[in-house]
Amino acid sequence: MAADPLEGAVVAFDLDGTLVDTAPDLIGTLNVLLKEEGLPPQPLEDARPFIGRGARWLIERGFEAAGQHLHPARVQPLFERFIEHYQAHIADESRPFPGCEAALDVLKARGAKLCVCTNKLTGLSESLLAGLDLAHRFEAVIGADAAPAIKPDPRHLQAAVDAVGGDIRRTIMVGDAATDAGAAKAAKAGLILVSFGYTEIPAADLHPDILIHSFDELTEACVRLLGACGDGFGRL
Repeated sequence: MAADPLEGAVVAFDLDGTLVDTAPDLIGTLNVLLKEEGLPPQPLEDARPFIGRGARWLIERGFEAAGQHLHPARVQPLFERFIEHYQAHIADESRPFPGCEAALDVLKARGAKLCVCTNKLTGLSESLLAGLDLAHRFEAVIGADAAPAIKPDPRHLQAAVDAVGGDIRRTIMVGDAATDAGAAKAAKAGLILVSFGYTEIPAADLHPDILIHSFDELTEACVRLLGACGDGFGRL
């Protein structure tokens, strides 16, 4: 009987916009800051693409969209206020995307090593995953503060792979945005992007190995991609 291609493979997931729809709580926190600064709140759909490069980027882009360019010296105090509020409201409205939990369970049952590779801080990521009963499905969570550099730097993905004892040659990055695509391609890992996440560039335009529109497609996509990885990712 042929070995399951998922056995021992690493599947690394982005968090915001890939595993979990965190936009309501992230944009809600941004809007608390904007209100405190006398600026107009940003509509959820308009601000969704600002998510994915960390809280500082979200703050800078959010304030810019509200009509105020931030001096660099103002970013850190706003970041600290953001984190304090967000930590207290991290899972108020955030929810896993439909089919996420079932897909993770199938991958794990078939022997894949699952980890999270996110530009979110590690502590916040772990709090969110625990609050949504997702934490036990992952062998490691490598946030922005737990890697030598953040996505799209490939060292972030490599750190996540190392944390679970995996091989980058049998690794798939599952994400939603340019940071995920950049890290996977630079690391020469496989790349699956979801079409429902947070991105300023449409996911299809980032040229993933496979684009999926639902978590129901994830297992088959991983198997297909791993089956081709002997010839090199990206050659499907």
